[in-house]
Amino acid sequence: MSEAKQLPERSSLPIEMTWDLTKIFVDDSAFDEAYQALTDELKTVQHFKGTLEKGNEAFLDSIEMLLSIYRKIEVIYVYAHLKNDQDTTNTTYQALYARASSLLAQASEAVSWFEPEVLSLSDEKIWRYFDENSRLQQYRHFIENILSDRPHILSADQEALLAGAGEIFEASSNTFSILNNADLKFPVIEDENGEKIQLTHGVYGQLMENTHRSVREEAFKGLYKVYAQFKNTFAQTLSSHVKAHNYKAKVRNYSSAREAALSNNHIPESVYDTLIDVVNQNLSLLHRYVSLRKRLLKVDELHMYDMYTPILGEASIKYTYEEAREKAITALNPMGEEYLDVVKTAFNDRWIDVVENQGKRSGAYSSGAYDTAPYILMNWHDSLDQLYTLVHEMGHSVHSYFTRTNQPYVYGDYSIFLAEIASTTNENLLTEYLLETETDPRIRAYVLNHYLDGFKGTIFRQTQFAEFEHFIHTEDASGTPLTSEYLGDYYEKLNQKYYGPEVMKDSEISLEWSRIPHFYYNYYVYQYATGFSAASALANKILAEEPKALENYLTYLKSGSSDYPIEVMKKAGVDMTKPQYIEDAMHVFETRLTELEELVETLEQ
Repeated sequence: MSEAKQLPERSSLPIEMTWDLTKIFVDDSAFDEAYQALTDELKTVQHFKGTLEKGNEAFLDSIEMLLSIYRKIEVIYVYAHLKNDQDTTNTTYQALYARASSLLAQASEAVSWFEPEVLSLSDEKIWRYFDENSRLQQYRHFIENILSDRPHILSADQEALLAGAGEIFEASSNTFSILNNADLKFPVIEDENGEKIQLTHGVYGQLMENTHRSVREEAFKGLYKVYAQFKNTFAQTLSSHVKAHNYKAKVRNYSSAREAALSNNHIPESVYDTLIDVVNQNLSLLHRYVSLRKRLLKVDELHMYDMYTPILGEASIKYTYEEAREKAITALNPMGEEYLDVVKTAFNDRWIDVVENQGKRSGAYSSGAYDTAPYILMNWHDSLDQLYTLVHEMGHSVHSYFTRTNQPYVYGDYSIFLAEIASTTNENLLTEYLLETETDPRIRAYVLNHYLDGFKGTIFRQTQFAEFEHFIHTEDASGTPLTSEYLGDYYEKLNQKYYGPEVMKDSEISLEWSRIPHFYYNYYVYQYATGFSAASALANKILAEEPKALENYLTYLKSGSSDYPIEVMKKAGVDMTKPQYIEDAMHVFETRLTELEELVETLEQ
């Protein structure tokens, strides 16, 4: 019997397949120097406290001190978290990340007096400062944001207490991360050839697409058997994290954790409710797609482990990383040369950490700071899905690059609400490119299948997560204990509502909540669904070459946080306060579902 396949160690990877973090700090000693310098600088911050009322120059000095502190801690934190994520079992970088997290909390505590002190001044005095000092003008929107939070900012002493407890509030999330990424040991399973495979987060996702049902079933049951052993621990970490959200919302005088989370980006709660309402009104489309899946897989019973395998059999197209790189550049051609130049830089300057290795954080993301490259973490497996993931994360990174090179530091970031639009616009462009260039009916059918699966995962599934997330917050706020049994019972019913009567009630799916890291992100997931819907509208405008469509889109990418997200999107051509953009996305889903149904009929003849 052959030995199980093992992931490579980090040290054995080809350097060109790893990100180059020496551009942040040449080595760990340079990190230590920056860490110590900022530690020393934090001791001087208190000299600015109490000076805001002393005139416009003192007001300006304090703003620039605050932003300087945040700018430096971001670089330190990003380096540490990227180093830690590339191998979460490396104790050196576990410690580095812990130090950076601690320093971040210290920095937040050191400057926590700033906002309360701004709010202690009258609007009249603040805007008089702006009239007196032209150098303050670039900070107008920044200060307007602070003033809009007047009802929710506490006294300086109370803000200091909350800031100082930052690590405590994040303890449950950090515990989940370590347990989920480093400590859980998954079983070895056999593939269709009898070859042993070590189950990991990344391998699990790949196996769920395997065309051999027995392999999918074994991976599915093997994974959840491990989570079942720790379900009470995961319920406790999630419950504690939700309690922290609800506690902070209460002490800041918000009506709910959701209002607190959405108010950070000035997003009306109605946007959240509208998403859930429109998606629920269209669940019949998902049920119809699930029914097609069952028919094409030719199974008597459809299980949750059947939901990700291509319904047309073995993938007719796969891409190596090198092939995907070229496809990505070609698919994104409608974005124009300015955009493509950044994409090529990302590939050539080692912004991307490509392959999975032992201890590497699962999944994929784009991350960075104002003074670093917008790095991308991948766990590459040759597939069409990974090509989509690559262009998705590239969307984030190009968005970051344009924002940071076109905005001052104070506006050199953007809300997550805007972020998912940039990434999924790229996905929509890739889909259109593949449907335009592939003439083989089987490949076209596979691309349509992939699109429908992506829509299912991004709009239907993330809205399901959003419903669950709102449920656990409201239940905790009402005093209901979030036990593993209570969470599992609700999740199983919710899953059944979304996927419909054709799917069997697999008991394992009641534990899916226990392995979703996004439930620790505080009302994050709904933005995947709203973002995908808005991206669909923007991609259509760009591809149709509507007047100024590309120009408006690039303006959005360059806007950062210089305006409120809803307003940025209106300028880009999409009003996200209305349901139309989600309904339009549902229409695209229905059109492509109908196309696939008709194409399959042709192939079966």
